[in-house]
Amino acid sequence: MDEKTIKDLIEQINQSSIREFSLSVNGVDLYLSKNTENHAKNETAKNPVSKTKPASDEPSDDLATTKTDTQVAKKIDDQQTTTINSPLVGVAYLQADPKADPYVKVGDQVQAGDVVCLIEAMKMMTEIKSSVSGKVCEILIDNESMVDYDQPLVKLQKEESK
Repeated sequence: MDEKTIKDLIEQINQSSIREFSLSVNGVDLYLSKNTENHAKNETAKNPVSKTKPASDEPSDDLATTKTDTQVAKKIDDQQTTTINSPLVGVAYLQADPKADPYVKVGDQVQAGDVVCLIEAMKMMTEIKSSVSGKVCEILIDNESMVDYDQPLVKLQKEESK
């Protein structure tokens, strides 16, 4: 991505109603925001630098066991959970309006067909509905955040078949 392309993108964003824009091309990540909060400050708050001692070069038996246990747990977790992904690029809203309750919260039980969020694209609001029944494990986006096509939005623990 060259400097002219970036400047053109900045100009187009400034002339539009888009508040945030994120793009990754060939290993280059670009984030533009018209919001008053500092994105770098938010990223630091979300991902604080941890102070851990450096790992030794020699593999540990405990580490190998933990890795295997984690991989098994992740595989089981993947079989029991599913994500609801974005069908389009746009701005995601977790509630109908700023004063309304969110569509779903962590721990809520949802049925197939229930609305979990809205995505605004080109002034059109699209309801995003759950395709399966289950319990909300995690909400993977923030309210009013930009989402990409096929980006996971909500993680559900599938309802067990009877």
